[in-house]
Amino acid sequence: MNTAEFLDELDSKVGERLARIGSAAVAAEPRGGVGVPELLSTALKKELEAVEEAALWLTTETDVEVKLALARQCGDEARHYRLIADRLRALGVDPAAIAARFGAPTPMFGYLRGLGTTVERVAAGQFTREALAKVHNQAFIEYCEAQGDAETARLYRDVIQPDEGHHHEMGRRLLERLAVTEEDQALARAAAARTLEIAEELQEIARIKMGICRAPGC
Repeated sequence: MNTAEFLDELDSKVGERLARIGSAAVAAEPRGGVGVPELLSTALKKELEAVEEAALWLTTETDVEVKLALARQCGDEARHYRLIADRLRALGVDPAAIAARFGAPTPMFGYLRGLGTTVERVAAGQFTREALAKVHNQAFIEYCEAQGDAETARLYRDVIQPDEGHHHEMGRRLLERLAVTEEDQALARAAAARTLEIAEELQEIARIKMGICRAPGC
């Protein structure tokens, strides 16, 4: 199929899966003792891994346009980390005391780090993962507003969400050029699908084992 048809198909398939993930995100409330600070704390590791993922790909990427897109993403995700850390301090939480920022890589990071082609990386990382982050962030924004935390909601709604949207659209524009052959389209399709599978698995594990729902980020 031509690139326009492929992107329409990918938009549809990813959108259907994201709708399911979004519905699951808002279907339950965090368990007792888990509130905005605890949910916000989980975003730190996600932001660090997003920086590292883009940085690792950046060092081996030969497509200049993709390389510059990854550089932009590195800077944005690093800025998100600092803004989230500042907000946590305002809420009385010391970001340096959150040990989970480091430790073993998440399954999502492990998968993304192993992708070897540019089209897979763009499809999984910028196109799909950033769209996923928007869905989770929206559920978090609504939770913050319901809890009366307008400032955290504003941070995500007015600052972080526009960046994630830009990354997703940037990925879509890159795929218009990269996903031309049937082989590349198959790679992109599979990478997007696996990214969403991992996201659903992690979402369910977090809900069952830790009582974490509506957490921001991917």
